[in-house]
Amino acid sequence: MAETAPVLVNHRPFEPNPILSFDSLDSSIIKPHDSIAIVDDVEIPTVDYFMLFSDDLDERSKALEYIGRVCKDFGFFYLVNHGISDSVFEGVFKGISDFFNPTEIESRKQYEKKNPTDRIRWGLRSSPGENREYLKIIAHPQYHCPTKPSGFSESMEEYFKGLREVVQGLGKAVSKALGFEECYIEKAFKLGTGFDVSAMNLYPPNFRSKGSIGVPDHTDPGFFVSLIQDVNGGLQVFSNDGNCINVNMPPNAIFINLGDHLEILTNGKYKSHVHRVVVDNNKVKRISVATLHGPSLDAFVSPAPEFVDDSHPPAYRGMTYKQSLQANGSDEIDVQSSIEQIRL
Repeated sequence: MAETAPVLVNHRPFEPNPILSFDSLDSSIIKPHDSIAIVDDVEIPTVDYFMLFSDDLDERSKALEYIGRVCKDFGFFYLVNHGISDSVFEGVFKGISDFFNPTEIESRKQYEKKNPTDRIRWGLRSSPGENREYLKIIAHPQYHCPTKPSGFSESMEEYFKGLREVVQGLGKAVSKALGFEECYIEKAFKLGTGFDVSAMNLYPPNFRSKGSIGVPDHTDPGFFVSLIQDVNGGLQVFSNDGNCINVNMPPNAIFINLGDHLEILTNGKYKSHVHRVVVDNNKVKRISVATLHGPSLDAFVSPAPEFVDDSHPPAYRGMTYKQSLQANGSDEIDVQSSIEQIRL
């Protein structure tokens, strides 16, 4: 297991580039974040990944019971002792920082959206509703990544390889926490060929932000979304009782937020939680890597019979994961939540 180390901090000051042009997004439905109370005294649970597979049966049982309660009562948590080394994290953040070199923007334009079948996509956004520079790639079942700068693709591939082991492990742990055999989630979602999309984000981007929102309020499709970052600050998540909580991660932890399709499979027992990014308090540039871990595109997901009875009728329509990604008009790499369209 990886030893803990101080959070990597990017001390480069924010230097806006005023000469860039970019598209704006429609932000008419975005709520002003300063109208919502932010709380810092809610402690986000921490799950020890290693303990979920401990050789000590009593420790493992307690860890599985704990993750089950966390998934039900919170829907998000910090994951530590996940086995991805500190050096892998360092390589990821360096590679992304090099990729987002402000002097190389013209070369990145080759990855601007051309058609819905893109497997690599880059963009700049500056509007009241979204302010970031991003690179989106398909990470699984086929890996796609720009070959430049040198070492970038290799660093990301190493990270995603470790992350796939975490996905498989959490699938087993959540299955056991729900009271089923450990392959329950694997079979329901066909995780072996699960469709994973990763977004590498730079906040603030390489231009002056036009608003306080980095990414607006949203949930994510899939099993869960994992996130790592080089600097704390900006990510906020909404709790069951409506509190908006600042996410301040332990050193080299992974933030896990349950996805829409786990909510659908469990018929609402486990819920996908709204989260967002704000940029108005950023003192330095922040890099994050958010990866949506989905079922296989052909996996048919609906409320499982084990979660349906007279008191809990099906609350969601069943459809394949690919159909759900298309339900609100988005394509596969610009994955967006369609849970409101699916909800009965």
